[in-house]
Amino acid sequence: MGDRWIEIGHGFWNLRGSFKIGGVVEIRTHISLVRLADGRFVFLDAYSLDDECRREADGLIAGREVAGILNLHPFHTVHVARMHAQYPQARLYGTARHLQKFPDLPWEAQRCEDAAMHALFQDDLQFSIPAGVDFISRNENVHFSSVLAYHPASRTIHSDDTLMYLRMGPPFGWLGFSDSVRFHMTLGQALERRAGAAADFRNWAGELQANWQSAENLCTAHLDNLLATDNRGAGIPERIGGALQGVEKVLARHERKHG
Repeated sequence: MGDRWIEIGHGFWNLRGSFKIGGVVEIRTHISLVRLADGRFVFLDAYSLDDECRREADGLIAGREVAGILNLHPFHTVHVARMHAQYPQARLYGTARHLQKFPDLPWEAQRCEDAAMHALFQDDLQFSIPAGVDFISRNENVHFSSVLAYHPASRTIHSDDTLMYLRMGPPFGWLGFSDSVRFHMTLGQALERRAGAAADFRNWAGELQANWQSAENLCTAHLDNLLATDNRGAGIPERIGGALQGVEKVLARHERKHG
């Protein structure tokens, strides 16, 4: 597959894998490996590792315990069963939708959207779930919401769909188009149909920007990663603020309709 682990920062590695819409349009997907302060490891999300990627991961883990596989996006399910088969001793965590879709897998009681799961890894990881939007949409084409994870030791945010990074390579970069961090295009469909939902989302995004002020790297499931070593523009917190400004028309339209 040609996919390889990349060291993002202290104790954090990311692998960008293949995911094609309709088997044709490549939009990529990802998985991250995090070394905890106590020496154990966790995977953020799932991906079917080929032999070489598996050897690389096992070399990084070096025989230490894999404490868990954390499936953070309710609609990212393609590789869940295969990932569990590759690391069957790792505790398996998922959202309510994962448990519903794969009832025969040995899921832990704590779901990824629950504070109880977040507390298990609070010494190493911080988690955030967008407010004002459906976490699991009834429309299975709306994949906006996920559990975002932040690893302070490496200053890295791991995001599935919710935050996306669009890199403007040739020829667009040559023409003056800038790269950008954006919220997923399904926000308008994901917002809860109630008064105050847009304000709740706006407040959540502002808190994310403030609480994760030290972030320097953004690993996103689709398109590209934005790393400190490559960033020639604003920092990650400022870019999150820019992403919020970019959806203000969507939020305002929702407020006009629902309050």
